[in-house]
Amino acid sequence: MGFHNKPTTFVEHVTIKVENLARSIQFYKEVIGFKVLEQTKTTAQLTADGKTSLVSIEQLKKALPKPSRSTGLYHFALLLPRRADLANIINYFIEKGVRVGSSDHWVSESLYLSDPDGNGIEIYADRDSSEWDWENGQVAMAVDPLNVPGILSEKKEGELWKGLPAGTVMGHIHLHVADLQKTKPFYTEGLGFDIVSKLGDQALFISSGNYHHHIGLNTWTGVGAPAPPDKSPGLKFFTINLPDEATRERVVANVEKIGAAVTKENGVFVTTDPSGNRIHLEV
Repeated sequence: MGFHNKPTTFVEHVTIKVENLARSIQFYKEVIGFKVLEQTKTTAQLTADGKTSLVSIEQLKKALPKPSRSTGLYHFALLLPRRADLANIINYFIEKGVRVGSSDHWVSESLYLSDPDGNGIEIYADRDSSEWDWENGQVAMAVDPLNVPGILSEKKEGELWKGLPAGTVMGHIHLHVADLQKTKPFYTEGLGFDIVSKLGDQALFISSGNYHHHIGLNTWTGVGAPAPPDKSPGLKFFTINLPDEATRERVVANVEKIGAAVTKENGVFVTTDPSGNRIHLEV
């Protein structure tokens, strides 16, 4: 888990907008395995360890339909501590009849599904970083079939899925963007991430501290895709954790240097990427 704490810069929290709070809470508790940390009439903070919120959900007033072609959330990704945890949730999904996608990315093994509003979710376990194949600063990743029987062999006898383990963290976020060439300087020159993998001219994967990726960026909804309406379900903002105040000051200066705005809202530094994805800069 060294890729998700200081001095690494990483995504620590995601806030999403939903149409029906009660429906979403039921899904995130019963299917994903979150606990509710705090709740109001229109919001809920979701936690794995009972102390730290990883995902916030906010109910919209008179939600508009989610566009099929827009920028915003592709998925947020919950990183499990062990491969055995992935085995446990696969077994749970089989028992409950939950339909999921899956993939072996070489660096990690992943499951994919969506919440009732179409917000994408990945649940994954990393392979040990010593097994990742790096060449010239680029990490090898793929989209291969998942070896489900191999993962299930990791299941401990008598161990059942009891919800997300306490060591679960926000592993990464993957975003739809309008233009990779315009987006790349914002995340690299501005926020300071490194490009660690490319998928032709359609996707970039960026990280800090030699992780396989903290953020994915793609144009799979089309180059020039518009930002979604504020009142449609989807990403409201995500939070990047910076190691210290000096780093945040440097990041703010660099973001402003490339022409993007940084504002302070209720004591929080906020910026927006060229595709309209809002980001909170926390220390």
